[in-house]
Amino acid sequence: MSTPSRTPAAEAAEPPSVHVLAPVAKKPSPRRRLFAGLGAVVLLAGLGYGGYRLVTGGRYVSTDNAYVNADAAQVTSSVDGTVRAVPVVDTQSVKKGDVLVLIDDTDARIALAQAQAQLGQAERRVRGYFANDGALAAQVAARDADAARAEAQLTSAQADYDRARVDLDRRRALAASGAVSGEELTSAQNAFATATANLAVAKAARAQAAANRAAAQGSQKVNTVLIADSDVATNPEVMAARARVEQAQVDLGRTTVRAPFDGVVARRQVQVGQRVKADTMLMSVVPVGEAYVDANFKEVQLAHVRPGQPVELTADLYGGGVVFHGQVAGLAGGTGSAFAVIPAQNATGNWIKVVQRVPVRVVLDPSELAVHPLRVGLSMNVTIDTAPADAAGKR
Repeated sequence: MSTPSRTPAAEAAEPPSVHVLAPVAKKPSPRRRLFAGLGAVVLLAGLGYGGYRLVTGGRYVSTDNAYVNADAAQVTSSVDGTVRAVPVVDTQSVKKGDVLVLIDDTDARIALAQAQAQLGQAERRVRGYFANDGALAAQVAARDADAARAEAQLTSAQADYDRARVDLDRRRALAASGAVSGEELTSAQNAFATATANLAVAKAARAQAAANRAAAQGSQKVNTVLIADSDVATNPEVMAARARVEQAQVDLGRTTVRAPFDGVVARRQVQVGQRVKADTMLMSVVPVGEAYVDANFKEVQLAHVRPGQPVELTADLYGGGVVFHGQVAGLAGGTGSAFAVIPAQNATGNWIKVVQRVPVRVVLDPSELAVHPLRVGLSMNVTIDTAPADAAGKR
């Protein structure tokens, strides 16, 4: 079948075909793309922060103004002496009871020997007190007998004196009338003189016997006081001597200075051969196993911080891969500036308000410190979860 041919006239009558081009989309400029990207990032960040605040309710407070601390022991000498040995050095780890310093103990040993000798003397002396108690009682009884005998002798002498005086008076009267001879009168006078002398001797003997009895009774009383309500072991003299022995033993023990607890030696200031006196600073021992953190939070962060809240910490020493756990032990009684050596004087001069910081004590988990020990002064990042306290307050 043949296709009909087109005549030239027909081709001329057809209008020419027109091609219409679609408009080309204009590409955004690089600056516009940059601003659009930044806007999207800001929007996403805002949405993320809003979501975080919605979920957490602002329960976490953080600071990087925090440092490790510990209650270091200032090791001092308790006695005077010459340093004989120092078996530790700075940075050395020690256990409780380890020897830190040895002080020459010659003087202390001599003092102990002297105190022990004095104790022995005191015990013997007190035993003598008990042994003398019976002897002194017998002595008092003997002095009582002497006093009684002297009293009897005085009575006899007094009777002889009275009789001799009466006889002398009678003979004098008779001699005046010539009834007795002069010889008899003389004999009576001699007898009276003898009786007078014997009376004086008897009086002196009675006085001496009384004095001897009083002395014996006094000795017995003194001895009784020394041994009253005690035995040899509980006698005050023995106890005082024993206390001196114990003090000498303590002084001898103090010539060996030991670590008060587990820790690390720091600031050693003593050398072998150095002469030290009591209270001389020797070194410090830092209990790194009992380290804690003092975190200085801004005052605006502390509204919901309470003791006992859980805390997460990271140390610059180990980086963020090691997380320590602890809890709030308490808040300081004032801001850091309030306890400064020269506190701020806000009532004078120009005043600029500055946000204050309050130290918050955080105790750490000892088991974590054993694995990753910290040192005093290290920087820490601290985050407190205030939700537990808030929840407890709502209940």
